[in-house]
Amino acid sequence: MGFTRNARELIEQIRLAGPEELEELERRYGDDPRASVAKAFESARKAQEKLEAERLRISRMYEPIREAGEGAVVVGIDEVGRGPLAGPLTVAAVILPLEPMILGLNDSKKLSEKRREELYPEIRARAKGVGICNVSPHEIDEWGIGACLRRAMLGALEELDIEPDLVLIDGNPMHIHPKERCIVKGDGKVACIAAASIVAKVTRDRIMVEADKRYPGYGFADSKGYGSAKHIEAIKELGLTDFHRKTFCSGFMQESLF
Repeated sequence: MGFTRNARELIEQIRLAGPEELEELERRYGDDPRASVAKAFESARKAQEKLEAERLRISRMYEPIREAGEGAVVVGIDEVGRGPLAGPLTVAAVILPLEPMILGLNDSKKLSEKRREELYPEIRARAKGVGICNVSPHEIDEWGIGACLRRAMLGALEELDIEPDLVLIDGNPMHIHPKERCIVKGDGKVACIAAASIVAKVTRDRIMVEADKRYPGYGFADSKGYGSAKHIEAIKELGLTDFHRKTFCSGFMQESLF
């Protein structure tokens, strides 16, 4: 009878089974009376249901790329670092193929640092093109964040060195390309924008971790340059570095004079 099989071996086979193999295993061993085997089948079914739901979610995120037509060059663009007190503004532009889909894509803010670091090399390996542009704090002070955002998007597009058929941007119109299309909260809705969000976030976070070594005391590795209480106190105590956006910090510096 089926239930005479070694339970440990069967449970491991259930754990590793794909959908068709799991179906066959359930047909053969579904009546196994051992609780550990029944639990393994239940866990495997839930895992596969979760995986199927994820595949469906991701497939929907690829729909705007499919709609552009076979062979169309669709670029997703997103930025990270618009509001911090220190560090660059970073924009990424990503072109993804329709296959294979990258499971786990999402707005980078909804992903853990560990998950972003896992997805980053997969995106780089599978993407048809990745462009990245960093705008320095000095340039942000000189030109303003709005102008710098537009410059960075253009810079990321130029680094791709390919003429796109469609440019999908998270947020509001930027007027950087005649075939631009803006999607509110697009980093959670469109695969190539989500990929750009992750690439930009990982790129900028790594820059901030390195900056923490050059500018000790500001907590850049933790705050990533945003206005945390620790960061603001450090500015008041230590002053500004050349890695700070001085136009963003003038209020804190004035307070520290009194």
